[in-house]
Formats: sequence, structure tokens, C-alpha cells
Amino acid sequence: MKKILLVFSVLLFNFSFSQKKQDFVLNSPDGKIEIKIVVNDKISWTISHEKDLILAPSAMSMTIDENIVLGKNAVILNSKKESIDASFETPIYKKKSIQNKYNQLTINFKNDFSIEYRAFDDGVAYRFVTKKKKDITVKSEEVVLNFDQDYNTLMPYVRDLRNPKDPYISSFESHYENKKISEFAKDTLAFLPFLIDYKNHKKAVFLEANLEDYPGLFVTNNSSKSGFQSCFSKFPLQETNGGFNYLNKLITERADYLVKTKGTRNFPWRAIVISEDDSALANNDMVQKLAEPSKLKDISWIKPGKVAWDWWNDWNIYNVDFKAGINTQTYKYYIDFASKNKIEYVVLDEGWSVETDIMKHNPNVDLEALIAYGKEKNVGIILWCSWMALNNNIDGVFENYAKLGVKGFKVDFIDRDDAKMVNSVYDIAQKAANHKLLLDFHGMYKPTGIQRTFPNILNFEGVKGLENNKWTPNDDVPLYDCTIPFIRMMAGPMDYTPGAMRNATKSEFKPSHSNPVSQGTRCHQLALYTIFEAPLQMMADSPTAYMKEQESTDFIAQVPTTFDETVSLNGEVGKFVSIARRKANTWYLGAITNWDSREIIIDFSFLEKGKKFEAEIFSDGLNADKAAIDYKRESITVDSNTKLKYRLASGGGLAMIIK
Repeated sequence: MKKILLVFSVLLFNFSFSQKKQDFVLNSPDGKIEIKIVVNDKISWTISHEKDLILAPSAMSMTIDENIVLGKNAVILNSKKESIDASFETPIYKKKSIQNKYNQLTINFKNDFSIEYRAFDDGVAYRFVTKKKKDITVKSEEVVLNFDQDYNTLMPYVRDLRNPKDPYISSFESHYENKKISEFAKDTLAFLPFLIDYKNHKKAVFLEANLEDYPGLFVTNNSSKSGFQSCFSKFPLQETNGGFNYLNKLITERADYLVKTKGTRNFPWRAIVISEDDSALANNDMVQKLAEPSKLKDISWIKPGKVAWDWWNDWNIYNVDFKAGINTQTYKYYIDFASKNKIEYVVLDEGWSVETDIMKHNPNVDLEALIAYGKEKNVGIILWCSWMALNNNIDGVFENYAKLGVKGFKVDFIDRDDAKMVNSVYDIAQKAANHKLLLDFHGMYKPTGIQRTFPNILNFEGVKGLENNKWTPNDDVPLYDCTIPFIRMMAGPMDYTPGAMRNATKSEFKPSHSNPVSQGTRCHQLALYTIFEAPLQMMADSPTAYMKEQESTDFIAQVPTTFDETVSLNGEVGKFVSIARRKANTWYLGAITNWDSREIIIDFSFLEKGKKFEAEIFSDGLNADKAAIDYKRESITVDSNTKLKYRLASGGGLAMIIK
């Protein structure tokens, strides 16, 4: 009897031990990346790239309902590994299709939840999945990012005074602060994406994807100062009008939970993109690969394009026989300019309506006449509105203006990513699609893949764009321009609004409201039309300014806003970047530098072999270091064997169309 009891005790011990600690390993298809998952009293993962540790053991858990912790003393039911090698079409993107190749591990746990892990050749991701029969309340989620060394970071902190008592109210416009992990600003938050700079030229960018019915992820420093921990905005219970011109909703009371949601659902992906080459970060598809497929069966009506924009140039047109401003004559002038230069849209920014009630028009703006005039000239009208005004009557607004012939809306002052606002963004996207309306989400948190799910969303701000040049003289814009392609742009399109025709050197730059100027050269601005992703791309300067600079305008007008192929040629985060994109048989190339002048080599080996191409080239002029508007235009013949050296001026650029 004693022997039987002893054997039983040993078996029981082994069973208990197996539930307390179990290891799993998942490798990327190319074998370079390894995810090690440990299920113990907590669940953690460790990420390695070859011999380098990317992420030290980092815990993950989710607390639901009455403090049930999914991930604490979790009991494994089973696990499954699979390999996926597929592709999907991307009609409104920087390339026609995306290869989606990864290995996946799904671990199913007792208590009706799973965690899915994916290992790609360019990164890793995980998400929680629940299979509860009833709705659940998510109280909190633990996302930990631990590191083995005190690495440098490029971190966008929340720096917004719209509601200093609530850091989760933010315009999501911040430059990147280059600090070590241990130097993370205390008692502050940072938003995603952000970058970690490792040894051996390796870098990682931290992202989230498929953010639906859930708040966005922020990070703060953890107690050990060796990494970061997650923070989320709690669900809003009470709101009041406030913020800029009272166009926001400020939160006066929050719940003690993140969201009440369906019990059976997928939660957002937490993703890390890993690269040995900076330039690869500027052509990454991780968010697209993790996003939900399109919910729209018919997207034939969605027409990307460029937009003549009024606000940045302060409606500043001249040499006309009418008073320029927010009025019908001014907008007809914008439409004439757009039509002449084959610009697809004109946006009517703030002032065309009563800002708190967009069903009431400014009497100086005959909207119906402008829509008809635009239709005659083959130019669509897009209307600006605040989120708050739209949210008061989404169905009525969309139905009314769609019937009038408006093509879309630029929705501003969203400034939050709590679950209530995220749900609102999805609701607006679906209702806009129902009326075949395009959307540009300005004043918006970073995109997380919804642009694939709702392709009628063509653009997002969540970036400190050119508009800030009007009032932030101390910003280092060329540095930022050479940073965001490797970090923010990985999340999705950017409503940066380039196109300044007045350009200034570092020493000469001064902010101006009605005659705004860009930092850096003319060619820097031209190159942004290829480098910055934006299916609905603004032309920020005034028609008068563009007509005075017709050669530059002709160049901008030719650059498409979506592409069939993208090649990231070269680059270094914060220093320079060069990208080539193809549409049909024509290539478009852009290169920019920070305030450091530099020489770059353009290798044309991306061109089809055996064919000759004609390249129209805009390069910084010999005197661009003093007169930033100075450029040289030339046409030359190139082929796949061509290599050319160019000098980029301080804050300079290079732009080409290769036919």
C-alpha cells in the first residue's frame, strides 16, 4: 500500500509541476528570430534575433470581470503550431500585394482563453483571445517590455496641454526624444510606435495592430527602470465640451475598467518589428499583415488622390479681383487651380460651416454651387469638421452631404484613443462607407490597421506635420522628417500635409501665419510626396504660390498617392532616407536629409533590366545652403546599371520621376 501511495504522489507532483512551468519555442521562417514562451505562475516571452537578446523575459496578462487574471497560474489545455505562407491584395497602399509568411503557436488555457504568438522574418506579435459565452469587463492588461541593457530609445512623449489633468487627451503630435531607457521621463506617458536602438546596428519598433473595441496602448517606465509597462485610458463615463475652441470632449469621469466587450473575441496585437538594416523599417508591412481584412466588398468608388488645401496657407491668394477668404469666389479659385493641374480634390477646412453644427453653412460659402462647379471641373469637394460636431448627428450629416455630392470628410480633434473613441472611429468608418464617403482622420491617434479594414479611410494624422511650422520655431523638422519614415509611418499613412513653396535654411527660418515657410529646401518638400505615405495627400501651399512655381507644381501633380511596388533604397534613422516607388511603368524617387549636408549614391538597379528610362530630376541647387528655394532640374537617361552621386544640401532633398 505504501508503494502505491508513493507512486501516486510522484505522479501528482509531476502533473502539478507541468502546470506550473512549461516552455515553448517558436522560430521565424528564416530561423533568425526565436520566441521563447514560459508558462509558470505568470506567462512571459523572450525574443532573440540570432545571438542578440531583443526582449528580456516580459510578462503578459489580462484582468477581467471580478479580478480574474488571465495569465496568473494558467493551466494549459493544449497547444498548436502551424506555418502560414499566403499573400493578400492591397489596392490602396504602397504596393499591390503583401506576402504574409509566419509561424504561429496557439496556446489554449483553462478558463476559456488563448494566446496566439506569431514569428515573422521581420518581427513577432502576440494577442489574447477569449471564448467566453457572456460579455466580459476588461479591468486591465499587463504588457511588459524588459531589456537586458540600457539601450537608447526614440520615444514620443505625451506633450499636450489641452487637458493637463488627463494625459490621455492628446493630439499625438510629438517629436522623438533620444534617451536611454533609464532616462524615461518620470510620471509621463509615451505612445506607440517607438524605437529601441540595439548594438550591431539592430533596431526594434514597438507597435500595436487591430485596435478595435479597446483602448490604445501607452507605456511608462517600470519600477526597475530596465523597461516599460503598459498604461491604458479607462472607459469614459462623463464628458464635457472643451479643448481647442471647445471642439473636443474632455473626460470628467472615468470608469474603473478599460472596456465592456464581447466575451468571444480577438484582442489587439502587441508587435515588435526587428531589423538589421534601417532602410527595411521604411518599407515594413507588419501592421497591414496583422490587420483585419476589408469589410467593404466594393471599393471601386474609393479614389485616392491629392488635395488642394486652404488652411495652412491662410486662404492667402492674391492678384485676383475679389477679397480672398472663406467664401465662394476663393474656393472657385482653388477648384480652378486643382482642375488645371489635375488635382483630384479641394478641401474646405474650418469656417465653411458653423463649427458646432455642420448642417448650418457659412452664408459666404455657397456649398451647392461649389460642388456643382467642382463636378464640372472634375474636382471633388471634401469637408472639414470636428469629431464632436459630426458625432452629434453622424447619420444625418453623411446622408445629407452624400446626396449633395460631397466626396468625403476630414474629421478633426479626435484627440483620444479610449475604447469609446475607438468604437466611434469604427462607427464613422462604416457609416461613411455606407454613403460612399472618403475619410481623413486628422487630430487622430496613430493608425493600427483600420485602413485595411475600412479602405475608405485614406489618411490619419497622429504626426507632427508641416502645419506646426506656423508656430514652433524651435522644432527640428528635417530631423523629424528623417525619423518618421522608420517609426510612425510603420503604423500607416500620415496626414503630414507637405508642399511648401516658401523654403528656408536653418538660420533663416521664422514662423509665419499667412506666409508660412518650411524648414529645409524646395527639393526636400518635393521628395516628401514620394517618401511619405498618404493615399489622400495634401498640397499645403496656396494656388497663387503654386502657380508662381509651376515647374515644382507640375512635378507634385504627377506623383501618385498609391503605388504598385516600393523599394527602400537606403537610410539611417534621423539622418537620411531614400525610397523608390513604382506605379504601372513609372518610378518615383525621393531622398531627404536632416540639417547635415551629405552625399548619397542612387543605385538604379531596381529598374527593369535591359531597358532605358528617362529621369526627370530635381536636386538641390549649388546655392541651396543660402537660398533654400534653389534647385536644379534636369533630364537624363538611366538604366539598371546606373549609379549616380548627389549632394543633398543642409535640410535638402532629391526627387525624380523615372519613365
